[in-house]
Amino acid sequence: MDFASPSRRRFLSGAAAFAGAATMSATPAAAAGGKLPFRYSYSAISWDTNVEEAIRVGHKLGFPGVEPFRHNVVNYLGRPLALKKILDDAGMQMATCSNGGGPDFSGNFFDPAKAAKTVADHIKFAREFIKPFGYVNHFKMNMGPRPPGYDTSDDNIKQCAESLNRIGMETLKLGIRLAPHPHVGSLVQNQHEVDLLMKETDPRYVWMTADTAHLVLGGLDPIEVLTTYWPRIAEIHYKGAPTKLKGNRKVAVPRTGPESGGHNWFRNMSGPDSGGVDFPRIQRYLVEKNFNGWVTLDYDASMIPKGSTMEAVLAKDKQYIINVLKVDPKANFTNGSA
Repeated sequence: MDFASPSRRRFLSGAAAFAGAATMSATPAAAAGGKLPFRYSYSAISWDTNVEEAIRVGHKLGFPGVEPFRHNVVNYLGRPLALKKILDDAGMQMATCSNGGGPDFSGNFFDPAKAAKTVADHIKFAREFIKPFGYVNHFKMNMGPRPPGYDTSDDNIKQCAESLNRIGMETLKLGIRLAPHPHVGSLVQNQHEVDLLMKETDPRYVWMTADTAHLVLGGLDPIEVLTTYWPRIAEIHYKGAPTKLKGNRKVAVPRTGPESGGHNWFRNMSGPDSGGVDFPRIQRYLVEKNFNGWVTLDYDASMIPKGSTMEAVLAKDKQYIINVLKVDPKANFTNGSA
C-alpha cells in the first residue's frame, strides 16, 4: 500500500508528535548553554557477549548511553532488569537494543513463509526485553540479508514493509517506535529501496534509523535523507565513509564477500579518510531541528586499527566531537576529562 499518498501524508507531519520523537523546531538555540538536545551513545557490537565490559568502557569515557545488539545481551534475555541495574549503577542508559543474533530468532522479513515468525519474534523481543527498561522509546533493527541472487525486488520490499507495519503497530502500544536501518548488503540498501520502503510503510508505525556511512555506501546523501524523512527519523548513527565517496550516488561496496556489508569501508570520524560524511553539517542540522533522540557512534571491530582497542577508538572520536564538532564535554558527557 502507498502510504505516501495524499490521504496518508497527514501522518508524516504528525509522526514526530509521539513522545520522544525528533521535534520540528528549527531554533539553533536548542544547544544554548552547551547542552545539546540529543545524547551520544556507542555500539556494543565489538564486545560480543561481554556487554559488561562495553558498559565499563562507556562509563570510563563518559558516554551517557550504549546500544547493544541482541547477541550482546544474550545472557540477559530473560532478565533485562539485571542489565538495567548495571547501567543504572554506571549512570548510563540503553539507547535501544538492535535485533540480530541469539537463539531462536528470525530475521527474514521478505519471505512470506518466514515473515510470521519474524514478526512474532520481534514483537516478543520488544515486549519482554526492551520494554522493561522503561525509558527506551525506539527499536532500531536491521532488515536481514538480500535475497538469493542479490537483487531485491519491489515485491520483497513490499513484503518487508508489511512485516514492519505489523511489528510497529504492536511496539507502538508499548511506547516503542520501530526504526529500521537501511544497511549495505541487506534487503534495503540503495535509493530506490529506501524510498520504496518508506512509501510502503505506515508513518504511524514505522520510523527510520539513519546511518551516515551506510547511506553514503548505498549511494544516498545523508542530509537529503534527513530532510526528506525528518518526521520519521528516530535515531542517527555516526560513522564515516571514504573521502572519495563524498557525493556518491551508487552502491559502492562489492555484491558479495565480507566487504558487501561495509566492512573495511567504514571510517572513524577522526580518521584521515572519513570525508565521505560531512559530520559538521549533519551536526548543525540536528541542532537546528532540535533533535532530541540518540546519536550513536556505530563502530564495529572492523574499525579498530591493528594493535588498538575500541576503547581507544571511542576516546579519540570523543575528542573529535569535542574539538571539531565543538561539543561541550561537561554538558554532554558524564566525564568531561576522558
